[in-house]
Amino acid sequence: MTVQQWPEGPVADPEAARERYNSDMRATRKALREVVRADLPAAHFGLGIVVVASVVVGCFAAPVVGALVVGAFAALFLVALAVMFLRGSRGLDARRRAYLFTFGWANWI
Repeated sequence: MTVQQWPEGPVADPEAARERYNSDMRATRKALREVVRADLPAAHFGLGIVVVASVVVGCFAAPVVGALVVGAFAALFLVALAVMFLRGSRGLDARRRAYLFTFGWANWI
């Protein structure tokens, strides 16, 4: 028989320790979700940055390069949308989540 080592000592209640661990994990995940949360205005700003960047790159390098920038973000959006459909999101909710994933990074600019 293997004896588990608990920080509280040999009289620790494994169920209480497990519940405390689960509670701490829920709090950590909630804090992480708050940190990385993106909103629609930030995503709109991110889309604007991508459009402006593709126009600038298209003017200074070549139109094909500008189209590649837009195409890369369009591909990222489509992949994110496919993942949302696979996870069970449908309709406007799936599109909104994919849009926030693709362009929500502007929240940190």
